Amino acid sequence: MARLLLIRHGRTNLQKEDRYWGSTDIPLNGEGIRQAEQISDRLAREKITHIYSSALCRACDTAKTTAAAHHKTITPCTELNEFNFGYAEGLTYKEIEKLHPSLAKEMAKMGDITFPGGESLDNFYIRTRSFLKRLEKHKPQDIIAIVAHAGSLRMLICHLLELEMKNWYKLFLDYGSLSIIDTYPHISIINTLNDTSHLKPKEA
Repeated sequence: MARLLLIRHGRTNLQKEDRYWGSTDIPLNGEGIRQAEQISDRLAREKITHIYSSALCRACDTAKTTAAAHHKTITPCTELNEFNFGYAEGLTYKEIEKLHPSLAKEMAKMGDITFPGGESLDNFYIRTRSFLKRLEKHKPQDIIAIVAHAGSLRMLICHLLELEMKNWYKLFLDYGSLSIIDTYPHISIINTLNDTSHLKPKEA
C-alpha cells in the first residue's frame, strides 16, 4: 500500500452537546470551513496522489480544498461513511436513556451493539474493512488522503494496525485532525495520531 493521511472532517453546526450524529448528512459550518483550509495548508508540501472521502458532505467539503490545491479528484466511498445510529441519531446519551433505556444499557457495555433503524457495530466493522480493498491497488510510493469521520477512521486504524474491534472505543480523533499511517507489505506503522497543531483560532 502506501502512506495514508487520515483526516477527520471539520466542525458542523449540529455537532454540539455530544449528540450522536452519524449518517445524517450535514454541511460544515464556518469554523469547519476554516479547519478544511488549515488542513490543506498543512498538507501543501505532501505529494498527494489520491484522495478518498466519505460520501457525506461534511467529509467531501473538507476534502475539496486539499483536492483543489493538489489538482486531484475526490473518490467518494460509502464504506467510509459514519456509523448509522438509527433511532438514536441526533440524541444525547441522556435522551437515549430516557427514550430508549434498553439501548442505553447496551451502549454502556461498550461491546457489539445494534442500533434500531441503523446498523450494528459488527456490520460497521465489516463495512469499513472493505475499504482496504481499494488500497491494495496502490503503489508503495503513493500518498493517499482519506477524509472521513471519527468512527470510520478509528475503525480503519484498528484494521490497519490489526487491533481488535473493541479498541475502537479507545481512540480519539478531534475535528480537523490529521493522523498518518505508513503501510508496508506485512505491517502498518502509525507515526502521527490526532494532530491538530495546524488548527489556529479565528483572529479577532
